[in-house]
Amino acid sequence: MRIRIISVGRDKEFTAAAAEEYAARLCRFVDLDLVELSAASGPSAKEREAERILARRLPRGELWVLDQRGSELTSIEVSRRIARLRDSTLDLSLCIGGDEGLAPAVVQAAAFSWSLSRLTLPHRLARVVSLEQLYRAFEILRGGPYHK
Repeated sequence: MRIRIISVGRDKEFTAAAAEEYAARLCRFVDLDLVELSAASGPSAKEREAERILARRLPRGELWVLDQRGSELTSIEVSRRIARLRDSTLDLSLCIGGDEGLAPAVVQAAAFSWSLSRLTLPHRLARVVSLEQLYRAFEILRGGPYHK
């Protein structure tokens, strides 16, 4: 199984270390690609970002988006979704928008829309939280002590 996290914007110092830590842990379980796209500006910026995001998704598997209007899941529910993909030998592309969010074209192309919280999170912090939750999902699946 491969996971590609496609995010708009670059990590800041305070989130970069945490993202790197969880990415390193997650690499024990899957082939992980972290793709950071530069933010577009001006009119139709989100649409230009959408084209670049959709071009970078993995060719087979599911596309998930982080969206505040998406479904909230428990960590166990995330692990079940990951297990379904893993057992079907499908890949996962997870998209995280920039400051302005994701264009409708990306949300419509997604098989699943995931909300991390009803709170509004900075997109770089959402990247850290999603990496941690994916790592937690694999720890749950292996029966490790991380998930208490």
